[in-house]
Amino acid sequence: MIKTTQTILFFAIVVANSILFAGTANTCNQTCGAKHLQYPFGFSSGCPIRLNCTGNDTVSIGEFPVQSLTSDHVMVHLPAVCDRPIETLNDLFSRNFAPTSQNGILLRDCETPVTSCPIPSTAVQTRFELKTCDSNRNKSDNVSCYSETRVEREFMDLRGLKGSGCGSLFSAIAVEMTGNGSAVTLDVQAVKLGWWLEGGCACSEKANCTVVTSPVNGRRGFRCWCLDGFVGDGFRDGFGCRREFVSATWGGTTRVGILVGGVAAGASLTISVGLICCFIRRRSKLKNQKRNRQRLCEATGISIPIYPYKEIERATNFFSDKQRLGTGAYGTVYAGKLNSDEWVAIKRINHGATDSSEQVVNEIRLISSVSHPNLVCLLGCSIEKGEQILVYEFMPNGTLSQHLQRERSEGLNWPVRLTIATETAQAIAYLHSSINPPIYHRDIKSSNILLDYNFKSKVADFGLSTVGMTESSHISTAPQGTPGYLDPQYLQNFHLSDKCDVYSFGVVLVEIITGLKAVDYGRPQNEVNLAALATDRIGKGRLEEIIDPLLEAALNDEWALSSMHKVAELAFRCLTYDRDTRPSMMEVAAELEQIRLSRWAISSEENTTTSSDASRCGSSFTDPWLSEQSSPSSNSLLHHVHVVQ
Repeated sequence: MIKTTQTILFFAIVVANSILFAGTANTCNQTCGAKHLQYPFGFSSGCPIRLNCTGNDTVSIGEFPVQSLTSDHVMVHLPAVCDRPIETLNDLFSRNFAPTSQNGILLRDCETPVTSCPIPSTAVQTRFELKTCDSNRNKSDNVSCYSETRVEREFMDLRGLKGSGCGSLFSAIAVEMTGNGSAVTLDVQAVKLGWWLEGGCACSEKANCTVVTSPVNGRRGFRCWCLDGFVGDGFRDGFGCRREFVSATWGGTTRVGILVGGVAAGASLTISVGLICCFIRRRSKLKNQKRNRQRLCEATGISIPIYPYKEIERATNFFSDKQRLGTGAYGTVYAGKLNSDEWVAIKRINHGATDSSEQVVNEIRLISSVSHPNLVCLLGCSIEKGEQILVYEFMPNGTLSQHLQRERSEGLNWPVRLTIATETAQAIAYLHSSINPPIYHRDIKSSNILLDYNFKSKVADFGLSTVGMTESSHISTAPQGTPGYLDPQYLQNFHLSDKCDVYSFGVVLVEIITGLKAVDYGRPQNEVNLAALATDRIGKGRLEEIIDPLLEAALNDEWALSSMHKVAELAFRCLTYDRDTRPSMMEVAAELEQIRLSRWAISSEENTTTSSDASRCGSSFTDPWLSEQSSPSSNSLLHHVHVVQ
């Protein structure tokens, strides 16, 4: 009897859904090959928002392929093309969609540079490998970035774009913003379109309405989206919103409860039992959370947010490989969204990691006790179900190592590398000299230097860090760290001090100059260890032999060449065997800052009208800090980068 009831209910829903779709199915074709779009999108004249379906089952708007479609925007692929007429912008503006203000539109052939783009010029430059569009022009001085500067605007203004004095539409960068207005991700060669239907809110029951003012004709429009617990498109003329299926198992039989008129008594009982189970489960969950919080507080002396494990699973899509940012010796880091729109980095400690519990407690205790703009911020943790998970602020540009090894970009120019080195040194110096007792990181390496959307550096991974002893110069301990970065004197006598971090940072400086790995068995036997290779070449005055080929173009600049040699000499001193002859991190940070600022002294002498503010938003690609950026010899146009893979 129960089985028969389930079957009848299932077919009733199928029939009801067929009737609901019948109104639009006859007039709007929503299928393109294997792809089926949701109302109000489709491919025929009867569809409220009509898109194109090409022969290879590609959905497009004009000539631009559609990458994704959500309840509030359409992401469109906008490949970089040198001489695309600016009139092509018309395809991105219609009575039902337009680019949002969270875009930077890249334009060429401008009468004067456009300087209204809020996207940092560093972020743009490091993502684009510009080919020479015109052999008679410099390949970096003819691209400008345009965006809306008025924060109250939801969409871009077509008249403003066309009135910019530029002749060509080159490409675009779509930006995803956090709630506080800072950029989280940059989607290269893409433009985000907001969409709407014209008229007043014609949303179904159990749906919310977003009112939109069209930037094209100023008319009122709207979008619909279903409330939590309901599914559908939310539109009165579409599928509307229907409650999600609720299932529970009782007595070995699965029963489906659907909130429609005339629900069977058995299904009602199932729902009642399900509610009771939910209540008991929630009560037990709260007790566990309280117990975990108390246990963590006792171990660390610090109270931080504790996230339920289920939230962590949802945020990472059950630890999907697509959201994996990287894997280290002690855990794997995933990108995820907590609290709907907050991007975070979630580190899942390996179950088999030695002393992982101790390292988690150690990291929570140490990282929560310090505060510096170049140290990564710990947001919370999860310690349920035998899992040990740490939640950090999200750093969308990955690690310094990934950029030096060309894994996330075509490389970094010299001024950007020098700034990263300076900021990292300042963070380590803070740990050594501004904390009492001092903190020794013990695992300084390029893969533990994270980069935000503007390539600002933040030191991460405090799992091996320890508190120094103010009354002595060392601590006896077993050597721990990463091969290639470990202080050889520490390896020999087990004496840990602040100079161990100085040695490791010296290796990072050499990585920044050469672009080589700290240890690489693919190199000749006597060059496997980068520290040994670098000290040999620097000591013999042959630095040019190991400079990153990407930086060779910068060697024609007097300041760049001089500053590279100064940084190499500083790295040489950091890598000396006798720790007592190494500089302190305070001295290292001060010297790097002096080298970095010497650029502006030279610029001021050459051109007194040049601004010294490297972080200014204006973004024609003529920023003196970016002019050394060299491209690989190939003329490939661009490396398409998603911040979250």
